[in-house]
Amino acid sequence: MICYPNVKINLGLNVLRKRADGFHDLETLFVPCFDICDCLEIVTGDDWSRTLAGLKEKYGTLAQAVSADGKLMITIARAQGVDWDPLKDLTAKAYALLAADFDLPPMKIFLEKLAPVGAGLGGGSSDAAFALRMIAQLGGLSLDDATLAAYAARLGSDCAFFIYNKPMFGSGRGEVLEPFDLDLSAYRLEVFIPEGVAVSTADAYRGIVPAVPEKPLQEVLRQPISTWKKDLQNDFETTVFAKYPALAPVKEQLYARGAVYAAMSGSGSAFFGLYPR
Repeated sequence: MICYPNVKINLGLNVLRKRADGFHDLETLFVPCFDICDCLEIVTGDDWSRTLAGLKEKYGTLAQAVSADGKLMITIARAQGVDWDPLKDLTAKAYALLAADFDLPPMKIFLEKLAPVGAGLGGGSSDAAFALRMIAQLGGLSLDDATLAAYAARLGSDCAFFIYNKPMFGSGRGEVLEPFDLDLSAYRLEVFIPEGVAVSTADAYRGIVPAVPEKPLQEVLRQPISTWKKDLQNDFETTVFAKYPALAPVKEQLYARGAVYAAMSGSGSAFFGLYPR
């Protein structure tokens, strides 16, 4: 079974308050972006991979690991190399999460990482959500979207969004989701990824001052898009631009190229612009 986990952008991101559990309450609008995708294949233990030979030919060296119980093998390929333990990848954690509650067959995961890491586009979260759905299907589990989203939320704050993969307003840690009607058909979305800059979420939160905005985010999102440049904010831009000064001009460059609205996505370092069609 093969799928192509896509990334997302955030339209507005307000960090409202620090929670007792150490997380932050926030509000944002998650919007899927299908221009950037990873490639994820999962097969049961006795099935052959359709992608492994291609990955070996394309990348040469692959990161591989087998779980202690021997039930999961994971292979990850990435042009820039894989500097994390494959068994700590969110796709492997997705298998372990479901295996704790259900009797799953042995499986093999093959992940080609094409989406950037540390860019605020949720590539890893998307991989996790798509993996949950695939593992459930291969394991013969009848899990609806709400149940899958609950599992996804345990893997990461924005993982649950990718179960639905349509514009969703996120609150709480980002895992409390509700559909949001958004029409961007008159605009072209363009994502820009600065080279050589990966921003950790921990760094983005460091120094941030939570605050409840005067105007609720949903109200701003329902305004004409021409007003977003003034009113639609990503709170992480303040801390990230201070630590990475080279990123601030990127946003202005997108406006100079004709964007009606431009912003950093998530905790960065990727940016996006909305351009009239």
